[in-house]
Amino acid sequence: MAHIDWEMKAREFTNCNCDYGCPCQFNSLPSDGTCRAVAGFDIDTGHFGDIRLDGLRAGAIFNWPGAVHEGNGTAQLIIDESADESQREALLKILTGQEQDPGSTVFNVFASTLTTVHDPIFAHIDLDIDVEARKATMRVAGVIEASGEPIKNPITGAEHRARIDLPNGFEYRLAEVASGTSKITGSMSFDLDASHAHLAYLHFNSSGVVD
Repeated sequence: MAHIDWEMKAREFTNCNCDYGCPCQFNSLPSDGTCRAVAGFDIDTGHFGDIRLDGLRAGAIFNWPGAVHEGNGTAQLIIDESADESQREALLKILTGQEQDPGSTVFNVFASTLTTVHDPIFAHIDLDIDVEARKATMRVAGVIEASGEPIKNPITGAEHRARIDLPNGFEYRLAEVASGTSKITGSMSFDLDASHAHLAYLHFNSSGVVD
């Protein structure tokens, strides 16, 4: 299937309501049977056709009443206010799973499970992601206040490192696991406290994850 030629390399920070490790990453049901998540993407390099995406940021908030694959999900997308009209349209097409093979990316998979997608928000996204350090902060005024930090040993307080390796993953190949805390307000509202988070380097094109 022919698509617009696009490619994106980014750093990702995601915090969800599951226990550390997130059963969803292992084809199991979510920890409490539902899924709520917030994600931030800091694009290092990218293009959509001849539209450059370098240096832009995007975010997404999701809420499913059950497991993701059961559908009926709700989403809110946030696009960097510095993006011009063509860049906004390009990022929205990528984030809503367009111009990519079916099931090839997390964007396309998630899009197929959504019933409600709120109008996108164009706002300043304050985002800092350090994959190796397992640390991140994300702020969008009136919408997102989120952070990630290394999991700590409950006895010694030492940082604990764990990774998820998915050779055939549709989101990433390797992710660093962290502890996340988030407060979400606006069209959706929920709090996450010391729950699963992961940080990863992403590399996508219209065919899926690039090794």
